[in-house]
Amino acid sequence: MSTPAQIKLRRAENLLELSYEDGRVLSLPAEYLRVESPSAEVQGHGPGQAVLVTGKMHVGIIGIEPAGNYALRLSFSDGHDSGIFSWDYLEELGREHAIRWRRYLQRLEAAGASRA
Repeated sequence: MSTPAQIKLRRAENLLELSYEDGRVLSLPAEYLRVESPSAEVQGHGPGQAVLVTGKMHVGIIGIEPAGNYALRLSFSDGHDSGIFSWDYLEELGREHAIRWRRYLQRLEAAGASRA
């Protein structure tokens, strides 16, 4: 686990930006973070219980607060604020962004649902 050296909310781009001492920068879109929230509301309480979150294209991050020394609690403009994003999970989301986003779009299409 590596703790970001700097955390920025880029409101104009709707991104959470995490910068690390080794020079890495993760730019995570608010919509992506919202649909991948680690909360039970999104992930369920066990394997295979994840919910397909739709209609979050325009969601923004309105608050960021530390959760101990290991995570962030993000508050979103749709009222969702129960996800605790650990440093490890945020790095995983950055590393797997392309794969997870493609899978999300495929799930939306299969469900006849929309990002809007």
